[in-house]
Amino acid sequence: MQARQTILPKRLFAPGPDPEQLELLLNAAASAPDHNQILPWRFIVVPQTARSHLAEVFAAALLERDAQASAEQVVQAREKAYRAPLLLLAVADGARGDPEIDLYERILSAGCALQNMLLMATALGLGSALTSGKALKSQHLRTFFGLGAHEHALCFVSVGTVQRGKAARLRPTAQQYVSTLDVSASDAPQTR
Repeated sequence: MQARQTILPKRLFAPGPDPEQLELLLNAAASAPDHNQILPWRFIVVPQTARSHLAEVFAAALLERDAQASAEQVVQAREKAYRAPLLLLAVADGARGDPEIDLYERILSAGCALQNMLLMATALGLGSALTSGKALKSQHLRTFFGLGAHEHALCFVSVGTVQRGKAARLRPTAQQYVSTLDVSASDAPQTR
């Protein structure tokens, strides 16, 4: 787990996962916590044959939010569709199954599924990354992927071969993100 690191999609090259590895990646997602087993998330594989269409969706999404975008910015938006041999869209469903299960819990489950996939990619010797951006909110993207009214495009997952590794980043220590609830000092709970 500690070997996992984000490798930017522009640094992920062919070969991508073979069919057996792809199955392992996708099956790893199924180990995520899922309250009442409602499966509040799904993944959409973007095959190479759909990348040129996705490139146009990225360009349209950019122009939708910035009609003054330069030609260079539009080209850069299109290029994002071609990075990484494997590209998937992660989607959370806010309405599937039990309506009492909150959207945040659904998104948390999707996050666990994503992390499981990233860890499996690392275990297979592949690089991976999650990418987001304003295009995920675009109506063009929603239409292209056939998202329902209660579905949320969370991020893209990119997986491929790392040709040149990078130094491990400094990770935070537990003392930086853990506190202990203290109720002995007063009636009001505090953390320290």
